Amino acid sequence: MSIKDLYTSGFIKRNNGHFAAIVRVALSDGDIVEAEKQFLDRLARKLTISETEYANILENPTAYPINPPTTYNRRLERLFDLVRMVYADLDIKDAQVSVLERIAVGLGFAPANVTYVVQKALALVAEGVDDVDTFSDEIKNMNR
Repeated sequence: MSIKDLYTSGFIKRNNGHFAAIVRVALSDGDIVEAEKQFLDRLARKLTISETEYANILENPTAYPINPPTTYNRRLERLFDLVRMVYADLDIKDAQVSVLERIAVGLGFAPANVTYVVQKALALVAEGVDDVDTFSDEIKNMNR
């Protein structure tokens, strides 16, 4: 196996894990509604998720590990995608927030302040922050 194959395999696994985490958030309030489906479709294209893998992930999203990013910036990017899924249908449920907090811990956010980080992330998206750079800057500056 070449280095390229290892990189590609790891890249695909990380994307599949991230996509599966987002599907878990979408499913946490019951069924996936049309707005959530549209978001998932766009994200699947962005993450180069194949149609077969898309179907497999929708069928069993818990079969895919989260694969936490090694950098804080990557964690924030993933959190941003997750929070946008919560807001996709504009109907936020406690179950979604609970799943989001558990996934955030899996991404590497400290359990001691994960509720605070998730609440801040939700507030930012609710306020209309729609780009990852602004989102990341605001989260990084929340303790200053």
